[in-house]
Amino acid sequence: MACGQCSSGSCGSVKSVGCGGGCSSGGCNKMNSFDWLSDMSLGKPQFKVVEVKFKGGRKEYFLNKHDIELHTGDFVVCEMATGYHIGHVSLQGELVRLQLLKKGISDTSELRIIHRLATEKDLERHTQAINRDLPTMYRTREICKELNLNLKLSEVEFQSDNSKATFYYSADDRVDFRELIKMLAAEFKVRIEMRQISLRQEAGRLGGIGSCGRELCCSTWLSEFKAIPTAAARYQNLSLNPAKLSGQCGRLKCCLNYELETYIDAIKGIPTVDKPLKTEKGNATLQKTDIFRRIMWFSYPDDSNWFPIPCSQVAEIQKMNAEGKKPLALENLMELSEMTEVKSSALNTDLERLDKKYKKNKKKSKNPAAQKPVAVAPQKAAPAQKKPQASVAKPAVENTDAAAKNKKRKKFKKPGNEGPKAQ
Repeated sequence: MACGQCSSGSCGSVKSVGCGGGCSSGGCNKMNSFDWLSDMSLGKPQFKVVEVKFKGGRKEYFLNKHDIELHTGDFVVCEMATGYHIGHVSLQGELVRLQLLKKGISDTSELRIIHRLATEKDLERHTQAINRDLPTMYRTREICKELNLNLKLSEVEFQSDNSKATFYYSADDRVDFRELIKMLAAEFKVRIEMRQISLRQEAGRLGGIGSCGRELCCSTWLSEFKAIPTAAARYQNLSLNPAKLSGQCGRLKCCLNYELETYIDAIKGIPTVDKPLKTEKGNATLQKTDIFRRIMWFSYPDDSNWFPIPCSQVAEIQKMNAEGKKPLALENLMELSEMTEVKSSALNTDLERLDKKYKKNKKKSKNPAAQKPVAVAPQKAAPAQKKPQASVAKPAVENTDAAAKNKKRKKFKKPGNEGPKAQ
């Protein structure tokens, strides 16, 4: 469960920052950034611009004009266009300067300022504003149904001073919500702002688990969304199945772009097969291409077998076809060049020596253990094979009285008069 009232965390409440990121959904760490320069002194005054995070992982930059001593996680009262809003400090120092360069913000004098650290009364009003978000969203959805508006309301955010409410929605077409704004302003007595977001931004604000088993990239670290064409799936030899290629937002998955450049570089040098290869057996059609092993599979129309051919041989066959020549069947070209064994580097030589030493010791320990049962077995089995024991048992029973008398005589013998020992 996440903190506060949201389903994916990062609700902006005081608990969501104080829990230390213990939510199972990871919502409290939504769009977090680690300040790896916090314990380093750079020999110059600290950068005055501070990054502040609000509900839903939304981040803005404010100027610490009053030189307030701030720490990461402190709640601050920030200036807004109308009134004020409360958020917590997520980043400060030189990393903020790098973020401003990335965002293209050069003039810091136009940034809004931080008024003060939030007091207990400010945090109480902030909590009350957060508690209004869910009831307002449910009521607004009912009003949208009454007005037959074709939009999807995903989230509502009240400003900490309860003077403004921002409604985040997504829609396929242009929506005329002038009547909706009048009804919302009359019912909630606040200033209304409607903000349209894309489907990817909506999925990032709501959060969720992807098909890979991890949290969505757009809700944890991805902030810039690039266009993803269907050619990205073709380059990676993926099946064009919309159910597998689309994410929770209904668009193509953003992870299709992660390895696209690697595949584009690997494709260089692989011949393009626009038409079937002509052989004496028939025309062979391309079925599959292994980009990294540089092998192409071809098959004949009436044969279900696929024949792997190296890319170098495919280029040679294309040249022969261009000259009007035809090679033999693909079965004769299936002899692939043997894979050259990669020699171990100098770092792994010690490991190989230890493996060889361990194998030698293991062989030595096996040989004596195998010989022991062979030498001992006949000694233990020899007495068991003697048959005279069965015939000796009867006279031993008959002469029991004589044996008892001999024992009594031995007791009364003196130590000096002992007879010769039996040899």
